[in-house]
Amino acid sequence: MAPHTDAPSDASAPRRSARDIVDAVLENMRQNLEPLKYSTLAPSRYLVYLHPAEFRRLEGILPRVRLETVRALTAELDAINRRAKRFGRVRAILGQHDAPVELAENDWQIEFLPDPDGELAEGDILVDSELVLPPQPELGSGERTRRITTGVVGKRPTRQEETLRSTAPGVVYARISYADEDGTHAFEMAKDSIAIGRGGVAYRVDLRVRSAVDVSREHARIRRDAATGRFFLIDLSTLGTTVNGERVPRGYDEDGGSKRENGVEAPLADGARIGLADMVYLDFRIAPRP
Repeated sequence: MAPHTDAPSDASAPRRSARDIVDAVLENMRQNLEPLKYSTLAPSRYLVYLHPAEFRRLEGILPRVRLETVRALTAELDAINRRAKRFGRVRAILGQHDAPVELAENDWQIEFLPDPDGELAEGDILVDSELVLPPQPELGSGERTRRITTGVVGKRPTRQEETLRSTAPGVVYARISYADEDGTHAFEMAKDSIAIGRGGVAYRVDLRVRSAVDVSREHARIRRDAATGRFFLIDLSTLGTTVNGERVPRGYDEDGGSKRENGVEAPLADGARIGLADMVYLDFRIAPRP
């Protein structure tokens, strides 16, 4: 996604009506439903990002937009449940059952924010929601949180999904030290996969570096194989990633102007030095096992 600056508003830029914002939140909710055995959960909290100029234009009515968004979400849940009840007998005969849709928490929480990273153009909308999922004991995983980002960017619909898995309190798999434009830092890897890069609204990273644009928004990912305890590096960048001075193969292919991960990854050993576009270097150390 090309970055955008908070420049004066372009008269030709598309404007989003408040109704478009409400519709964007509804669509995000539909895409982040989670069926359980006796119910289906809908996320309660939504973060809505707008271009700063559009945020300023709508700021005075955003409290009203929030109220109407809550009203629309409530009505959508009611409509989904009415449809399920209407066709319930037919589906039951077919051996299918629709669990009622319920709010994951007690109340809807809607927050509107101006894009802090200069990524969105006027007319762009991004909506984030998070849903805490139940543990999967059979897979050896604890509580999970699914984050889904949806919206319209450059007149095209966009969708990103990420599932974060919890670890036992105090568990650290690896430690990473590095220096960027803000100074020196230490980062603890406490889950099986972390994303590294400059980050932003549309690019969620765990380890966020402050650097020139040579470092990609989402530059690389470190993956820990839970079964073996081994670590791997996946290059997702434009200008490349190195391990101990050797460039690693790209972990994605170009597909119609977008990136599609291809499964290529490089082994990552204790003491490895990771280079991000020859701009920022990360020193990787595996934490001792307890």
